[in-house]
Amino acid sequence: MLISELEDVIRRGTRAKRADALQRITALFLDGAENYSDAHVEVFDDVFGLLIAEIEIKARAELSRHLAPVGNAPVKVLRTLANDDDIAVAGPVLKYAPRLGETDLIGVAKTKGQAHLRAISARSALGEAVTDVLVRRGDGEVARSVADNRGARISRNGFLSLVKRAEGDGILAEKVGLRPDIPEPMFRELLTKATVVVRDRLLAVATAEGKAEIYRVLAKVSKEVGARVGPRDYGAAQRVVLGLERAGKLNEAALAAFCADNKFEETVVALAMMAKVPVNVADRLLGGDRPDPVLILCRAIGLNWSTVKAIIMLRPDGKSGSQGLESAFANYERLSSSTARRVVRFWQVRQAG
Repeated sequence: MLISELEDVIRRGTRAKRADALQRITALFLDGAENYSDAHVEVFDDVFGLLIAEIEIKARAELSRHLAPVGNAPVKVLRTLANDDDIAVAGPVLKYAPRLGETDLIGVAKTKGQAHLRAISARSALGEAVTDVLVRRGDGEVARSVADNRGARISRNGFLSLVKRAEGDGILAEKVGLRPDIPEPMFRELLTKATVVVRDRLLAVATAEGKAEIYRVLAKVSKEVGARVGPRDYGAAQRVVLGLERAGKLNEAALAAFCADNKFEETVVALAMMAKVPVNVADRLLGGDRPDPVLILCRAIGLNWSTVKAIIMLRPDGKSGSQGLESAFANYERLSSSTARRVVRFWQVRQAG
């Protein structure tokens, strides 16, 4: 295209003529991009900037798709496209343009909507300063995308925020828990607050080393939970339950009967014997702040929900209302027997050691 023709299009051309000129200039740039010097690229940058001022979204979006993957694409036009309010225009460069710097990405992340933040979160590499903004301003989908992006570096504050948000988002908790760079204290906090369903998923996909770490953290949490509960005298309860066991009558019906009579000590001892764990372990789990460990014990020995519900209601904080019971029921239904047995086996081995 002759310079005189280009100037005429810019000054007096219609949108259609501008779009046509943009296509031709784009093709010219792409054909020789790898051979252009910085000075040549700057010239194209100025031309692109003039041509895209008054063209339709479709044409801008097409330009964005073409320029996004180019290693030496003009920076000024990339910034203009990245800040476009229409995600069809901004999306490709926000996701793929390597020449957009951290400052550019932070500027967009601080001012644009969730669609722009989601596009940024999908980049192959992100620095902590960018992910801090994404985690702070982003919705649940953005947070999950950041957590799932192994090329995204997350700061300590970023992890703190993600772990806190994960309390009400099982999918996010799973993605955060699977990150190899999550600091140990935060991984421990995540497991402490995660539902049994999330723990089940983490165990299902974790490496052998990862499983060992999860079991270690769960054991430590169980121990700390138990430390908050004062010691109980289980002597009398043990004699009663042992008598039932010797008579062959220690079963789910007997356990449910203890719950119905509000016999906490007998319930703990019966559950411990049926699950083949020490009484002190069952005591710690039933006296804890959350019902999840109790669900694991119950699932491991195959109890019906009616019995599990009665056990939960017998706990010190068991009167948590219908919403808490509904959540516990959902978690119990999703918890696999194999995972529950693995966790209980770990508790058994820990005590034996």
